[in-house]
Amino acid sequence: MNVKSARFITLEGVDGSGKSTQAKLLKEALEAQGHTVLLTREPGGSPGAEEIRSLVLEGEPDRWSAETEILLFTAARRDHLERTILPALEAGTVVICDRFVDSTRVYQGLTRGDLREVVDKLHVLMIGREADLTLVFDMDPVLGLARAKARQTAEERFEDMGLEMQQAMRRGFLDLAKGAPERFAVVDAGRAVEAVADDVLAVVRAAL
Repeated sequence: MNVKSARFITLEGVDGSGKSTQAKLLKEALEAQGHTVLLTREPGGSPGAEEIRSLVLEGEPDRWSAETEILLFTAARRDHLERTILPALEAGTVVICDRFVDSTRVYQGLTRGDLREVVDKLHVLMIGREADLTLVFDMDPVLGLARAKARQTAEERFEDMGLEMQQAMRRGFLDLAKGAPERFAVVDAGRAVEAVADDVLAVVRAAL
């Protein structure tokens, strides 16, 4: 990879795997090395997408079907892409995104029915952009779920779907990584924050 091809970096993993913490640390580390960096998230990252975020992350687990969620997440992602991600990339900024389409491929496409083809078709039609580098933060879903529930926020709809869902998600992310090793790097997230951050920075620096 060269600098131009590795500017869009996404972070994926089960709930509670430490992605958000590592995204902030990575941003700080890259800025210290002279990069201009934008940290964003999904669902969200633009005003319209943030409104959709509350719809999909709050409420009862059965609030939406997987099919409806795919449409909501894709709508949020399109707004995020238009208003935040593409303008930043065109300006030469390194974009770090906490979740992107791989979460939809796993959460809605694999763990709640065989909807992966639907996710991919919508992605091609409405988004048309993959990350240049995707880091999967891998850890025991039992630990991840305990961490996520300990946050006690209103955005726990997917955590409330239980451990079996989290275990299926872990398998889904690892399968995606195996299928596209040129884009994915798997990081052991069950260690100390500093050790994980060192590995993340090493992978990203090599890509940049």
